[in-house]
Amino acid sequence: MNPTDLSVAALSGATVLYAIAMVAYAIRLARVADDKVAAKAVAREAVAVGGGAQAPAVQAVLAPSAGARAAKAAGIARSTTLVGALLHAVGLAARGIDAGHVPWSNMYEYTISGSFFAVLVFLIVQRKRDIAYLGAGVTGFATVSLGLALTVLYKDVDTLPPALQSYWLVIHVSIATLVTGIFAVSFIATSLQLMRDYREQGELLVEGGPVRQAWRRWHNTLVRRYRRTRWLEAVPPAANLEALSFRLNAVGFVLWTFTVMAGAIWAEHAWGRYWGWDPKEVWSFVIWVLYAAYLHARTTQGWAGRRSAWLAIAGFTALIMNFTVVNLFFQGLHTYAGS
Repeated sequence: MNPTDLSVAALSGATVLYAIAMVAYAIRLARVADDKVAAKAVAREAVAVGGGAQAPAVQAVLAPSAGARAAKAAGIARSTTLVGALLHAVGLAARGIDAGHVPWSNMYEYTISGSFFAVLVFLIVQRKRDIAYLGAGVTGFATVSLGLALTVLYKDVDTLPPALQSYWLVIHVSIATLVTGIFAVSFIATSLQLMRDYREQGELLVEGGPVRQAWRRWHNTLVRRYRRTRWLEAVPPAANLEALSFRLNAVGFVLWTFTVMAGAIWAEHAWGRYWGWDPKEVWSFVIWVLYAAYLHARTTQGWAGRRSAWLAIAGFTALIMNFTVVNLFFQGLHTYAGS
């Protein structure tokens, strides 16, 4: 088996395993949520019949049952994610050996690398704290990314363009792929934060002029939907999710700042100028501004919570736009990135 076949086979295997892990993580969420809902119902019933002092004891009895019901799904999810990540690493290494350079010179290679870093970040953080509730989102992201890479974005190994024949390819693009993985995990945590926030504190809006009618209708739809979303019971409170996403975004912002600076230095080496308002450069700066605004808003009184979360969502959306729309539809010095 040559390196190309090995890479494709390993990445295909990783895609299947990530899909299995996604389903297993989703089942775990559902089982934990069901048990929490059942425990709350029993506790409410105990209070209703005058046994309020017994409510904590009832929940303590039900807790082992919750762990037992979710343990099998959690074990399958963890093992398949780990094996999938190992196969993913093999696929990346084989691609690099076949190409003769680091595997992030085009959209296909960037996609398989960025999704790997997302899973790696998840596995590293998981060793420090229990974030299994992010597992379905992270493995789902990796499944979709690898699926698109293998079926839509795949490109045979080719010679590097002259602009990429530099050690800055390793420095600049490696950090960019790592940051993409960090921001992807943070995006999933932020999305869950918004869902929990609408579930916990969302109030139906009943007042407002006709100009705000569409906003009021959209807001109320989210509140009603997430109040009925049972699996959110297995997700931590919005404040905990906000703290996690803030830490990830803070690390990602520092690394993205380095990415933009390294890109400017590389541009001076390759094209004789640090900044030329190329579409890729402009969007990289837009991403930097959005995450800078998020970090500032998060630490400013009155902007923490839902408002700053939407800024983080906007930042990751700009990152995806930079990778897809800018690469495919904008002409510039970075056009080779869309090949």
